[in-house]
Amino acid sequence: MFEIPLQVWLGQITIGLVNGSFYAILSLGLALIFGLLNIINFAHGALYMLGAFGVYLALHKLGVSYWLSLLLVPLVIGAFGAFIEHVLLRRLTGLDHLYSLLFTFGLALVLEGIFRDIYGSAGLPYPAPPSLSGLVDLGFMRLPIYRVWIVGVSLIVCVSVWYLIERTKIGAYLRAGTENPRIVQALGIDVPLMVTMVYALGAALAAFAGVLAAPIYQVQPLMGSNILIVTFAVVVIGGLGSTAGAIATGLALGVIEGVAKVIYPEISSTIVFIVMALVLLTRPAGLFGRGA
Repeated sequence: MFEIPLQVWLGQITIGLVNGSFYAILSLGLALIFGLLNIINFAHGALYMLGAFGVYLALHKLGVSYWLSLLLVPLVIGAFGAFIEHVLLRRLTGLDHLYSLLFTFGLALVLEGIFRDIYGSAGLPYPAPPSLSGLVDLGFMRLPIYRVWIVGVSLIVCVSVWYLIERTKIGAYLRAGTENPRIVQALGIDVPLMVTMVYALGAALAAFAGVLAAPIYQVQPLMGSNILIVTFAVVVIGGLGSTAGAIATGLALGVIEGVAKVIYPEISSTIVFIVMALVLLTRPAGLFGRGA
């Protein structure tokens, strides 16, 4: 381990931060939907996939640039998420959580099946924007500019959403609406609309991560399923419903996963679940959970 060059360590930490950025954004959306709506959203990975396909189709079918897609695609997928909650998921309100779990799982299978039927299982390339291509030389290592962009913009988005939920009046209304919706409704606040907006925000976050991922990973129908299991593990470790836990745990586990690939590559694919097991044995509510 001590004979591994410093550049290798730094390179893997950088890759870990990039992966951790995706984990943070996706788990933040999952934590919002579960913490505020009590919905176990298995369609989250499919929404991430839709974001990646959205930016791909926007470029190749409509000629829309990456920068414009970075704004438009999350808005479109967020509107689609609002439709899902308002028209479909709302019919399951008051029923056992298993119904929403099965519905979102089935929805994910349908969406993945549609795109796999149209585009196949092979990955589709999406080029990084010219302004973010190339490398930045730090003297001791070279960093891809696009990877630095992912880490930076992910932190800005995650902190902004956390501040919105935890430190603003809107966030207070959202939290109060989940705790006692009747009282909040009596105060003249449209609780069903807030529920729809929360699901739309979670869907938009997943799509935003998909847009960021398109130039790095191959755009393909199963890309959401591949990352969803790890994202759920991140949410459990951080604490179900904890936005701060989702962000911090996502970034930390990405780095741990990257370092594990240097020290012991065979364990890198399971290190997240090993950490999850250890955390649940000592803190069943998660690191930042309410019961911790």
